[in-house]
Amino acid sequence: MLSSWVLLLVSSAYLGLLFAVAYFGDRRAEQGRSIINSPYVYTLSIAVYCTAWTFYGSVGRAAAAGVGFLPIYLGPTLMAALWWFVLRRMLRITKAYGITSIADFVASRYGKSALLGGLVTVIAVVGIMPYISLQLKAVSTSVSVILDYPATAPFWRDLGLYVALLMAAFSILFGTRHIDATEHHQGMVAAIAFESVVKLIAFVTIGLFVTYGMHDGFGDVFTKAVNAGLGHLLTFEGAGLNYADWFALTCLSGLAILFLPRQFQVAVIENVNEDHLTKAIWLFPLYLLAINLFVLPIALAGLLRFPDGAVHGDALVLALPMAENWQLLTLFTYLGGLSAATAMVIVASIALSTMLCNDLIMPVLLRVRFLRLNERPDLSGLLLAIRRGSILGTLLLGYLYFKLVGESYALVTMGLVSFCAAAQFAPPILFGIYWKGATLRGALIGLSAGFLVWLYTLLLPALARSGWLDPTFLSEGLFGIGLLRPYELFGLSGLDPISHALLWSLTANVASLVGWSLVGRQGSFERIQASLFVEVDRLGGGPHLWRGSALVGDLRALLARYVGAERAEQALAAHARMRGLSLAADAQADSDLVNFAERLLAGAIGAASARVMISTVVKGADFSPDQVLAILDEASQVIEYSRQLEHKSRALEVATEELRRANQRLTELDRLKDEFISTVSHELRTPLTSIRSFSEILLDNPGLELTERNQFLEIVVKESERLTRLINDILDLSRIESGRMEWHLSTCDPKEILEDALAATSGLFKEKAIALEPEFASNLPRITVDRDRLMQVVINLLSNAAKFARADGGRVKVRLRRQNGRLAVSVEDNGPGIPPDQGEAVFDRFHQLEGDELSGKPQGWGLGLTICRQIVEHFGGRIWVEPAKPSGAVFSFTLPTTLAPAGED
Repeated sequence: MLSSWVLLLVSSAYLGLLFAVAYFGDRRAEQGRSIINSPYVYTLSIAVYCTAWTFYGSVGRAAAAGVGFLPIYLGPTLMAALWWFVLRRMLRITKAYGITSIADFVASRYGKSALLGGLVTVIAVVGIMPYISLQLKAVSTSVSVILDYPATAPFWRDLGLYVALLMAAFSILFGTRHIDATEHHQGMVAAIAFESVVKLIAFVTIGLFVTYGMHDGFGDVFTKAVNAGLGHLLTFEGAGLNYADWFALTCLSGLAILFLPRQFQVAVIENVNEDHLTKAIWLFPLYLLAINLFVLPIALAGLLRFPDGAVHGDALVLALPMAENWQLLTLFTYLGGLSAATAMVIVASIALSTMLCNDLIMPVLLRVRFLRLNERPDLSGLLLAIRRGSILGTLLLGYLYFKLVGESYALVTMGLVSFCAAAQFAPPILFGIYWKGATLRGALIGLSAGFLVWLYTLLLPALARSGWLDPTFLSEGLFGIGLLRPYELFGLSGLDPISHALLWSLTANVASLVGWSLVGRQGSFERIQASLFVEVDRLGGGPHLWRGSALVGDLRALLARYVGAERAEQALAAHARMRGLSLAADAQADSDLVNFAERLLAGAIGAASARVMISTVVKGADFSPDQVLAILDEASQVIEYSRQLEHKSRALEVATEELRRANQRLTELDRLKDEFISTVSHELRTPLTSIRSFSEILLDNPGLELTERNQFLEIVVKESERLTRLINDILDLSRIESGRMEWHLSTCDPKEILEDALAATSGLFKEKAIALEPEFASNLPRITVDRDRLMQVVINLLSNAAKFARADGGRVKVRLRRQNGRLAVSVEDNGPGIPPDQGEAVFDRFHQLEGDELSGKPQGWGLGLTICRQIVEHFGGRIWVEPAKPSGAVFSFTLPTTLAPAGED
C-alpha cells in the first residue's frame, strides 16, 4: 500500500514538472521560437477534451452500460469532419476581431452587448462547475482508493483540496501573466499538450497490462466476460440506451467539442495557424480511438476481478493494478488520471477567469460611478487581481460543488450535465456566423430559455437528489403538477435524463432565437456586427468604424490604464512601424489606429467595455450606424465586383485557351485535308496509271500473243477492282463520319459471323500456308449489330493478320469470349508486331506500317482499320491493338451484348 506522503510527493513533483514545461514554453516564445506552432501540439491541446471523465468515468460507464460509453466519442469524431467549415470560420472571426473568449464571441456578434456577454458568462460558470467538480472528485476518489481513506474524511485531509490549490497556482502563474487575453498562453498550451501525451501513455499502459498481462488478449477477455454472463455489455441492447438516446448523446458530445469554454479556448483562442486544422481533423479522432481502445477490456476485466460491485466502476482503472500488487503501475496510472484532471481544470479556470473579468465583473465596475475607475491612471493591477481571484474562486466553488452535490453522481453523469449547459452556446454561435438575421433579442431570450430549462431538468434534480431540495420534486413536479416533472417534462418519457434535458433545452433555445429574430428588428450596430461575422471571409477585419478627432497621447494613456504602460508603448510602436505613423502625443490618430487600440483594449476588458472606453477619448462623432452599413454595403459590392471581374477574367482565359485549341484543331484538320487529298490522289493515280499503260499497249499492239494479252487484261481487271475497293472504302468512311451510313441492325449469333468471316478468308490462309487457330467460347449471348458491317471488321482484321504473319510457320489465333459482361473478339498473329509508339497511329487514315525485309511494303492503302474503328464504336464498342508475346500483334475489340449471358464459360 502506498503511503500518503509518497502520493503527495509524487503529485507535487508531477505538477512541478508541468511548471517546468510551461516555463520552457514561455521562454521559447519570448525568444521567437514557439513550440506550440505545430499541428501536433495543437491536436494534443484539443485532446484536453479527454479529462478524468475519460480516464476513470468511461470505464465506469462501460462497466454499467457496456458500449454505451461510445457516443461521447463518436460525436467529436463526426464533428471533426466539419471543422474545416465551422471551426475555421470561428478562427477567422476570432483573429479578425480580437475575440478573447466564447462569451466575447457571442457578445461581439450581437452588437457587442455587455448584457449578452454577462449572460453567457453566468451560464458558463454555473454550467461548467459540475465538470470542474468532476475532476476534483476524480482526484479525491483516486487518492481514497490508493490510500484507503474513508469517504467521510475531513476536508483538511483531502488531497483533492490541495491538488485544487496547486492547480489554481499553476493557472494563475501561466494563465494571467499578461493583461491581453488575446495573447497566446504558450506555456500553458505546451503543458496541456504534454499532459495529453502522459494520460494517453498511462491509459494504454494499464490497458496493455490488463489485456495482455492479466489475460491473453482481447479475445480472452471477451470470451471470459461472455461466459460470466457479461455478454450483454458487448451489445447495443446492453447499453440501456434507445436510438434516441444514442443520437442525443452523439449530438451532445459533438457540440461539446466546440462549445465547452475550455475547448473554445484551446481550439480557437490559442490557435496560432488555421492550417493546423488540416492535420487535426484526422489526428484528433485517431487520438480518441487510441485512448478508448482498452476501455471495454478494462471494464470487463474489472467486473471479472471484482464481481458483485465490490469496487465502483470509476475506480476499476486503479483497483486492477493494486489488486495485482503492481505499485509502480498504480502510481503511473494515478499520474495519468491526475494529468487528465489538471489539464481540464487549468484550461477551464483560465477561460472562465477571462470571461468573468471581461464580460461580467469589469462591465459592472466600469458602470459604478462612485468607484471612479476612469480616473485611475493604471488599472492593470486590478484586472490581474480579478482574473487571479476568479481562478481561485472558480476552483474552490468546484470543490464545494463536489462536496455538496457531486457525491450523488457518477463521473460521467456529472460531465454530461456540463455538456448540456455548454450546448446552449451552439445556437447563437452557429446561427450567428451563418445567418445575418439572428438578433440580439433572439439570442438573449433563446439562451435564457435554454438555460432555464437546463436548470429545471438537470441542476435542480441534482440538488434534490443531494437533499438540498424536496425529493418529491422529482416524482411530483413543481407545485405538484405532473406535467412539470423534471425528468418527464410535459409528459415526455422513455428518454435518458440527459437526452431529455438536451431535447427540451435546445428546442426552447432554437425556437426562441429563430422566432424572436424573425418577428423582431435588428439595431443598426447589430446589423454591422452581423455583416462582419457572416461575411468575415470577404470583409476580413471589417471597415474602420471610427472617425472624428483623437489624439495619440489620449489613446496611449487609455491603453496604459488597462494594459500597462510598457505593453501599450510596445504595441503602439509596433503598429506605427508597420503603418509609418507618428506617435507624437499631439498627433491626430487615424481611424486605423483607433480600431487597433480598440482591439488591444478588448483583449483586456472585453469588446463591449472596450468600445465604451474608446468612445471617451474620440472627440466628435464616430460613424453613425447607417454610415457604417453603407460602408459595409459598398465594401461588399466592391469585393463582389472584384470577384466577378476575377471570375470573368478566368472565364476569358478559359475561352481563349479553348479558342487556341480550336484553332490548332482547325489547322490540324486543314493539314489532314491536304494530306488526305494528296494521298487519295496518289492512291488513285497508281491503279489508273497501270490501267492506262496496259490499255495503250493492248490498243497499239493488236498482234500480241493471246497469252500475253490475257496477262495484261488480268492486270487491268485487278487494278480496276483495287480502284473500286479504294473508292468504296472512301465512300464508306465518308458516310460513317457524316452520319449518312445505312445500318441494317439485327440480333445475330456472333459465332456464326466469325465462322463466315473465316470461311471467306480461308483461301488466303491456305495460299500462304498460315495455321488458323479459332477459340470460341460456349453459351455466348446474341448481339444487335449490322451483320455485314461487323463481318467487314473481322475480315479486315483477318486479312491484316494473314498479310503480316510469318512467311514460314505463320500462325493466326482468333478468340471469341465474354469479358466483363461484354463480347470480346481478338485476332493475334506472329508477325513483326506493332511498335509501341504506333499503337494509336495504325487507326489513322492512310497510315501504313513498313513490312519486314522479306515481305516488303504490304499491299493496301491504310483505310481498313480506320473504318473498323468507326464501325465498332458505332456499335458502342472499343477497338485497340497491343503487342503479342513473344512477337506479333493482337487486335481486339469488345461489343455490348443484347441478352444476359446464359451461363459462365
